[in-house]
Amino acid sequence: MHTMWKGAISFGLVNIPVKMYAAAENKDISMRMIHSECGTPIQYTRECATCDEKVDWNEIVKGYEYEPGKFVIFNKDELEALSEADKEIKITDFVDLTDIDPIYFQKTYYLGPAETGANAYSLLLKALMDTGKIGIAKVSIRSKSSLAAIRVIENCIAMETIYYPDEIRPVMQVPSLPQQAEVKEKELQMAKMLIEQLSTSFEPEQYQDEYRQKVLDLIAHKIAGEEVKVAPQAMKTNVIDLMSALQASLETLKPENIPTEKGNPMAKSSDKPVKKTQSRSRAKKTI
Repeated sequence: MHTMWKGAISFGLVNIPVKMYAAAENKDISMRMIHSECGTPIQYTRECATCDEKVDWNEIVKGYEYEPGKFVIFNKDELEALSEADKEIKITDFVDLTDIDPIYFQKTYYLGPAETGANAYSLLLKALMDTGKIGIAKVSIRSKSSLAAIRVIENCIAMETIYYPDEIRPVMQVPSLPQQAEVKEKELQMAKMLIEQLSTSFEPEQYQDEYRQKVLDLIAHKIAGEEVKVAPQAMKTNVIDLMSALQASLETLKPENIPTEKGNPMAKSSDKPVKKTQSRSRAKKTI
């Protein structure tokens, strides 16, 4: 696994060096935006509408729009100075896992022991398993402060980032919620019976992303049937093309029905010495 972050878990006076790894991976099928006319991938560029030019990353800063069209500007150093990125997962409390509603959970990370933290890591792991508790901690990842739950998953310490309370929208904002559920008793009993019949233990292995599999099957079918579009090569601007363009331009300027000297197709006849002299004169001035 790729190490995403290095730091330490701390609780009390205990400090445990750890490395962080992503516990899950996104298996969505990546698709690019394609121009339907020619099959070329669409490119997105960073452009300034005012300057009418492309903008490099080193010219970009962040800004907060406090009024339409008005921004407070921050540079990278200002935001980093405010960051709590002290590489510490500081546990402040221990609670029961059932105390946290699943709506608070964001993303799961595995925490593995660093080279010098194996003993302390095992101590916290065993303590969490024996007590059945999870730790509530504060952590900063990529300049974003977050709450986190420290718990055990299959003999590994894991960290679940969780939302702050003010980040959870109130349920009452959902429109058209019934004030009081009114159902018929017979319908309720039948619903309960159906729930009971479908009740089982959770086995994640039996669930599959059927849509993703259908997309993969369709991709394979299209490739087998050669239903593909090949993006045209970008226009070349090498020396050969430039010479061809210059030669074609000269050909269009050549006077018709004028005999040329052997071996020099661009030489002009001697019946127009004035133009020939003027041409050489202009050439000398240009040089």
